[in-house]
Amino acid sequence: MKACHRLLHGLLGLSLLLLLSAQTSLPRKEVWITGGGSQQEMARFTVEIAETPETWERGLMERAALDQNAGMLFIFPDVVPRSFWMMNTLIPLDMLFIDANRRVINIQENALPCAAPRRCPTYNSTAPAKYVLEIPGGRARALGLQAGDQVHF
Repeated sequence: MKACHRLLHGLLGLSLLLLLSAQTSLPRKEVWITGGGSQQEMARFTVEIAETPETWERGLMERAALDQNAGMLFIFPDVVPRSFWMMNTLIPLDMLFIDANRRVINIQENALPCAAPRRCPTYNSTAPAKYVLEIPGGRARALGLQAGDQVHF
């Protein structure tokens, strides 16, 4: 009887864990980038979408790794100068600041991990931005991405 109860509790716990993990997973989108004025695709990423204050704050914190074609797209309701930092982020990231027309404004390459109590630097858009795309550090340069590229999603 005790073994049956333990099995039942274990199954209930596993079910709850699966339910909670399904509820906390972020939606994903395909994002691709074309170069400058051309329509030639330069890069494609499968990204998680951060579009709430909670997901903006959490970002890619505490991720031990990120696939080279993965990332996170931050979608904001307004177009303003953006500042990001790397608090509790474990891996270097490239940050692509993107305007309302989905053009890359500027790229912060290889923003380094930062943890408390260290004071973390902030990384800023050079103009008002509506979106920020975070990808693995070094990928923007490796793919030849630059300001003026068009982002599609």
